[in-house]
Amino acid sequence: MLARVADNLFWMSRYIERSEHVARYLRVNYFSSLDAPNELSQSRQFVLRSLLFMVGDPIKDDTHVAETDVLYNICLNLKKSYSIINCVKLARENANSSRDLISTELYEAINKFYHFVLNYSSDYLVTKGLYDFATHIIEFTAILKAKIRCTLLYDEVYSIINLGLNMERATQVIRIINAKYNDIQAIELKREEGALVAPTLEWDTLLRCVESYDMMRRFTRETPNSINTLDFLILNHQCPRSVINSLSDVAQHIQVLSDDIKPKKGTTAFLVNKIYAEYQYKYIEEIEVDFRTFIEKILNKLVEISKKMEEEFFYH
Repeated sequence: MLARVADNLFWMSRYIERSEHVARYLRVNYFSSLDAPNELSQSRQFVLRSLLFMVGDPIKDDTHVAETDVLYNICLNLKKSYSIINCVKLARENANSSRDLISTELYEAINKFYHFVLNYSSDYLVTKGLYDFATHIIEFTAILKAKIRCTLLYDEVYSIINLGLNMERATQVIRIINAKYNDIQAIELKREEGALVAPTLEWDTLLRCVESYDMMRRFTRETPNSINTLDFLILNHQCPRSVINSLSDVAQHIQVLSDDIKPKKGTTAFLVNKIYAEYQYKYIEEIEVDFRTFIEKILNKLVEISKKMEEEFFYH
């Protein structure tokens, strides 16, 4: 397989996963705020700033943003690199470049996904179509991942696609956690000033953004709080969307691309396993002490893995 084609497969899956997480954060965060128990969480400006923070386009607290502009930019503005339509467009372009290595069923599903987003009315989206749009994005990506799992050979192509999916999943889950943690810090600040607000809803919302609320409640049998929520989403091997679980899958699939039984120093497999082992032996109380530093470090490590992967497998 050409290194360029492997790169196309890797980024095709990353863009598919990214579009799903952005859509889910958008839908859950926006609509949960309508029933929020405190004034700050209900604030349109607070919610819109949270959405922009998550996609990497933060604004100052005193800057007023138009709701229609934010929704359009995140969903359908091709000029915004973080927009869902841009992710879907790039996923399709990468699929086109590796057409002979993926199944007809997967390619047709990607094509259908692309045309749905391309033809979606921006006027309808910003007035009353947000829930419909986000739900369809989540459903389309679920279909794509089912096509990947059920129609491809379990070979190097499958492993490269799954490397992209899991690298992006770990990155987006961390970004979602960071965005909600940022919201919670703002709420706690208001609480210290005497306002009657509580961050409990935000932990619920965080879990729902990652489709983990029910399973977290089943696993812990506790009301979500900072410790059990962060522990479940970062360090719990039984949570399919946890960061540690994504790193475990990356370690598994990278081994398929390596000829070494034991990873050699300086290889991607060595780096992935080293970082995975480090987080295996962390505990959440240690992480929570300086959560901002943890977020920065783990995002940097994910970028480091991605760069090493591209150097070793995609840029020969």
